[in-house]
Amino acid sequence: MTIGSSLARFAEDKPDALAIVCDDETVAWRQLWRAVQANAEDLEARCPAGRSVALILRNSPSMLTHFLACALTGREAAVIDPAWPHVRIADALEALKPALVYRESDCEISGSITVNARAYLPSTKDNFLAKRIGPDGSFYVGFTSGSTGKPKGYRRSHRSWLESFEGDRAEFGVTQDDVILAPGSMTHSLFLYAAVHGLHIGATILISRSFHPGRALRMAMKHRATVAYGAPTQLRMLIDAQTEPLLTLRWVLSSGAKWFAAASDDLARLAPNARFAEFYGASELSFVAVRKSGEACPETSVGRAFANVTISVRNDEGDLLTPGKVGRVYARSPYLFMGYATDDESITRHEDEMSVGDMGFLDSSDFLHLVGRADRMIVTSGKNVYAEEIERALEQSPRVRAAAVFGVPDPLRGQKIIAFVLHEEDHALLRADITRSLRGLLPSAFIPHVVARPFEWRWTSSGKTDFKAMRALWDEGAWEEAP
Repeated sequence: MTIGSSLARFAEDKPDALAIVCDDETVAWRQLWRAVQANAEDLEARCPAGRSVALILRNSPSMLTHFLACALTGREAAVIDPAWPHVRIADALEALKPALVYRESDCEISGSITVNARAYLPSTKDNFLAKRIGPDGSFYVGFTSGSTGKPKGYRRSHRSWLESFEGDRAEFGVTQDDVILAPGSMTHSLFLYAAVHGLHIGATILISRSFHPGRALRMAMKHRATVAYGAPTQLRMLIDAQTEPLLTLRWVLSSGAKWFAAASDDLARLAPNARFAEFYGASELSFVAVRKSGEACPETSVGRAFANVTISVRNDEGDLLTPGKVGRVYARSPYLFMGYATDDESITRHEDEMSVGDMGFLDSSDFLHLVGRADRMIVTSGKNVYAEEIERALEQSPRVRAAAVFGVPDPLRGQKIIAFVLHEEDHALLRADITRSLRGLLPSAFIPHVVARPFEWRWTSSGKTDFKAMRALWDEGAWEEAP
């Protein structure tokens, strides 16, 4: 079995049922399969087998049919964000050297074979048979969010996602009877995974050409969504745009950053019949830990190991650490990536385990607690401080929408701690209020030396704070200190 190999069966079993809803456009299973066939025939004519194909496309049914056609014909689909600067797109293409590039008509690329992605058109041919390719072959190159640096391209095998689908079934019981809301950009693997998973198992998926909370809520209401995916910031926007509860939702699944605990009551009003789960993971590792409502999980933990995952914490020498000791977090699972496609190896390995550099500890009940990324550690007055700990504490306040913490050189302390805070618009940002809220949550050495409001908040395309860009705002002086 490979990604998309089940599509023909659903086209035969339920030809007129909805496969994809994209804003006001609907695609039935028979139409979807014919479109995938047409795209596969186009690939066979244009692109040698086994080569990479770059998809620089916005969300649409066409984007998905191109992606699935690549998977079914043994080609690797590299999904590149069309919103990237042209220089970044050119760098990615130079590293990947795809045989074919599908792009939007308004996305100009030089030095590559380019064709406009065809509009969604059902094929008149029904005799295309997917080539039998091995599940261990690469079918997808995604890119990390780039929240702390340049995005890195990573490769995934069919097997890694097929195994993830099984893990998803074990944790959440997602089936072909579900209606899955995945309204974010499919250049972010969370939403591409949600959409492809849904189609592979025969569920209906709800996507948008661009994320708009009101539109996503209307789709979810009209089509009776049962499962919703979102990054925390996107879920907060859905909450703010809510006019009536989504009574059919049974799961709300969050990933990409730590959930805002202060917004949990609001989320319960949005989806009163749903359970909530948040994932800890990484593009390279996929699922690592899960925290689910209804399970006894410490408030400070990111959860227990996801199905079929083993978590360990090791020191720099690779030795296992006892519960409570902070070290580098490793994961072993069938979901791990194949390797990087555009960069040198920058992941830490210990035998068959991998780490992306997150630091944390396991407690005596095997719940994972994260303290931060090794590369975001701040050394101030001889103490190691993790920016993420301060950000999580700041975001516990219902008046704080987001926080970005970093260190800047200081002749006295080595580094001083800077906190950028995105506050609710109807409340003033006062340093005394921020400091008071942190006193009971953090050691005194963790209290920021400067609390400031940037003139803008910079996000990645996946809805996460762009920490590198926020740090640049400090250097540019594009901020004002809280009184």
